[in-house]
Amino acid sequence: MTTIGDRVRESRLAAGLSQTALAGEAFSPSYISLIEAGHRDPTDSALTVLAERLGTTLEYLKHGEDGPNEARTRLELDYARLDLANGDAAAAARRIAELDLSVVTPTLRVDALAALARAHELSGELEDAIGLLEPLLAETQGRADHLRSASIAMALVGCYLEAGDLHRAVEVGEHQVEALDRADLVGTDEHLRLASTVLWAYVERGDLLYATHRAAELVRLAESLGTPRGRGSVYWNAAFVAEQRRDYDLAQRYTERALALLSEGEPDRDLPRLRLNYAWLLLRSEPAEPQAALDQIRLAEPGLRAIASILDTARLLVERSRAHLLLDDAEAAERDARDALTVLGTGPRSAAAMARIALGDVLAARGDLTGAAAEFGAAADLLGMMSASRQSAAVWRDLGDRYLRHGDAEAAARAFDRALREAGFRASAPAGAPHETWSIG
Repeated sequence: MTTIGDRVRESRLAAGLSQTALAGEAFSPSYISLIEAGHRDPTDSALTVLAERLGTTLEYLKHGEDGPNEARTRLELDYARLDLANGDAAAAARRIAELDLSVVTPTLRVDALAALARAHELSGELEDAIGLLEPLLAETQGRADHLRSASIAMALVGCYLEAGDLHRAVEVGEHQVEALDRADLVGTDEHLRLASTVLWAYVERGDLLYATHRAAELVRLAESLGTPRGRGSVYWNAAFVAEQRRDYDLAQRYTERALALLSEGEPDRDLPRLRLNYAWLLLRSEPAEPQAALDQIRLAEPGLRAIASILDTARLLVERSRAHLLLDDAEAAERDARDALTVLGTGPRSAAAMARIALGDVLAARGDLTGAAAEFGAAADLLGMMSASRQSAAVWRDLGDRYLRHGDAEAAARAFDRALREAGFRASAPAGAPHETWSIG
């Protein structure tokens, strides 16, 4: 059984302190040695001093995880995680907010606040989530708690990605990846998952060549060192990079590999999102496979609705709308597109723009060209309020394709021009240059 001496020693090592450093001026190093060996029973007053120096609590040193405050907090945190798993982020946030985290160990406090940040993220409250995660990351990094820091960094990278702050996403992720490298934790699940998550930020920032190179490196590393979960995460993110290069065959192979790996062993929370990503690819393959895409969406839906954010739910509805439209079920396609807009409410503009475009496609297919034009125009207005990114460039390109398909060449040209500018390409012809006739060949 774990004793007080064991817990003092474990906490000292976790804090990176020697026996002499822990003893300070209040105790002798030999007294600390005797406590850790189980030859001395320290008083509560002595344990209070030690707990303060170790960054833990008197209760934990005396009782471990069985102490009343620790046990009660862990139980409530377990219930909050169940709320998150059941899709009730608001209930999870309320439950955690009612906890007194000042009477528990720093590790449990970090876990509770990280869960609270997850609840805020799932509710679309990205600023609140980031406000919690930034100090938690600094705290765990200060304690050299590398694996927990990696988990927090991955959540923070995800939040910054959704918020559109790509520079900070890369900065946070790369800093923690380097810390894992220095700690000789290369190839662990935390290392592979964090490093591959940062790939998304590079792609969105437009560093596609570097992202491709990094993805290939991570695939090789994962195959030599990774667990199925770590390898699955790498293949999934490498598939995303291949998608952005329009290499859909490679993206599909990587996605199928990721699905096979993440389906092994315990259910993985990322599996529903991966199935939705696979559906996205199937709808864009040549030829498109809408029925296979619907099959993947059907498999993903229960888990996705339970754990996902409003963005994931809306994306599921948009992709299902596209699949139904390809199968000539315009009624179901329209219902899903409108449901996606309802789910998003005042949510992120890029997601709302994609839902508007999907609805415009349905209305055009049903012969309502006026309604379709209105939806495309609304999508353009939403995109016009966004900061430039590779993602917004892709949506502008999609919008231009729709305008061109429906005969509005002028609007298509504006959309294509905006797509180029969002991707970083600016007009090179000098303003006011005289018109000339060009011939090729």
